[in-house]
Amino acid sequence: MDTSKRAKQEYDQMVKKASPNSPIFMDCIKAFFSGGLICGFGQLLLDYFNESYTEDEAALLVSITLIAIAAVLTGFGLYEKIGKHCGAGTIIPITGFANSVVSPAIEFKKEGLIFGTGAKMFILAGPVIVYGTLTSMLVGLIYYFVGR
Repeated sequence: MDTSKRAKQEYDQMVKKASPNSPIFMDCIKAFFSGGLICGFGQLLLDYFNESYTEDEAALLVSITLIAIAAVLTGFGLYEKIGKHCGAGTIIPITGFANSVVSPAIEFKKEGLIFGTGAKMFILAGPVIVYGTLTSMLVGLIYYFVGR
């Protein structure tokens, strides 16, 4: 057997030993319930705000509140700990997006406000914004031309 093939097989065996098997079923259950808790909390907020505000104002206040909570939790390093335990459930778009903006801003803070925080703030969220916008434009065009 060729030396490089043997080295590759040995490397593959080392990777298998070092990489723990992911409990996919449990991860899905955790993501489902943690995401559901966040959504349920959002619904509670919506019900609360609907008592004093119009429907549109209440929805806006829910978004602002969830973003603020996620940003504060990220700032204190708690969102990452919650994310490690809950998994993908914490990537619900609005809270996950807030986390993806605040995390790099904090990480690059030491490089200054302009070249650190300002320049790196959207390093993770930027692709989401770009591809989300392009996708929505594409879907809108398809709907305009085909959906009529």
